Amino acid sequence: MDMLAFSGCNHGCNDEEVEELTRMRYAYPWWKEKVIDSKVKRKEGLCPLTPEETALALKALGIDHNIQIYIASGEIYGGERRMRSLADAFPNLVRKETLLESSELQVFQNHSSQMAALDYLVALESDIFVPTYDGNMAKVVEGHRRFLGFKQTILLDRKLLVQMIDQHNKGLSSWEDFSSAVKAAHADWSQGPKRRIVISDRPKEEDYFYSNPYECYNS
Repeated sequence: MDMLAFSGCNHGCNDEEVEELTRMRYAYPWWKEKVIDSKVKRKEGLCPLTPEETALALKALGIDHNIQIYIASGEIYGGERRMRSLADAFPNLVRKETLLESSELQVFQNHSSQMAALDYLVALESDIFVPTYDGNMAKVVEGHRRFLGFKQTILLDRKLLVQMIDQHNKGLSSWEDFSSAVKAAHADWSQGPKRRIVISDRPKEEDYFYSNPYECYNS
């Protein structure tokens, strides 16, 4: 919820939820960016994929609907309403709260970093890792999986993907065309060695070291 409030990403939220997220953002004086155009940010690929968008992307990629999907996050804002389309498409959804007994989870519940660590470990060891946003944790998991032998990671092109999703939802592309386009855009799932782009005078524009620790592969 905090991430949505501070990022200004509210696609798929109802009016009441948009108002609540906006109030939260304005309630924190240290957060300087108050006025945010959610539509612009989404079109630029700067918003996390929604559960609805994620369901469409995974289906288009041909992911087996019986696969077990672990949701590596806290509570999803909007709850079951927002998760319905993803759960309908992939009914074998699990989270740490459903895999662990309450007594097992209790020792971690008052420690947000430890709860996040549980998600991290599952994401690290999963057969396929598909981040819906490039936050710090996702970047570190990506790099760690590269370091452990380039385990399969699908990095979704959010900017291109939301354009294709919007076209499909407007009826401007058939499912077959949409699925083919998504597969073509993500055809290279290889996570083999790739030299890290380093820009010494513009470090914010270079490849994030922790998502691609190229210098460490041969150490």
